[in-house]
Amino acid sequence: MHISLDGFVAGLNGEMDWIKVDEEIFDYGYERISEGDTALYGRATYQMMEDYWPTAGDMPTASKHDIEHSKWYMKVYKVVLSKTMNGADLTNTQIISDNLSDRINEIKQQAGGDILLFGSPTATHSLMQQNLIDGYWLFVNPIILGQGIPLFVDIKDKINLKLLTTRQFTCGVTELNYIVDRQ
Repeated sequence: MHISLDGFVAGLNGEMDWIKVDEEIFDYGYERISEGDTALYGRATYQMMEDYWPTAGDMPTASKHDIEHSKWYMKVYKVVLSKTMNGADLTNTQIISDNLSDRINEIKQQAGGDILLFGSPTATHSLMQQNLIDGYWLFVNPIILGQGIPLFVDIKDKINLKLLTTRQFTCGVTELNYIVDRQ
């Protein structure tokens, strides 16, 4: 997830025009997400993704990133946290609208790769509050927003983390990869 130095994932109105991405970050990110076989989204982020990625790789001006991510998006199993969506006609997609902890833990117990959460601050907050996140893969952007949508809200108990990796990108973004230390 992209985050400002002061902990925001979007501006007050959801704007993300401050996020720095380039080919170096895209290539690194693609390596990482290709290890995952399940993508988890909140409703709004899922709808944004559905509007773009299924056909993004087919466009005449598609970049290497667009082609790769479009292919990945079409094959990955998608899980959407939403109380308003109906998933009866969605292909390769599951909607979770209740019993969040039980449903997420069922998915975690299944064989397969990583479950990757993309954007979706509201979904992230819900998962954090129920201690369902196993790791944080953060791209700290060199900006202080001062206000916006924070990543960390309503944390009732401290969350101990163990740093796995860091990486500095040429554009100034720093990747921090943590796992939750449940000891």
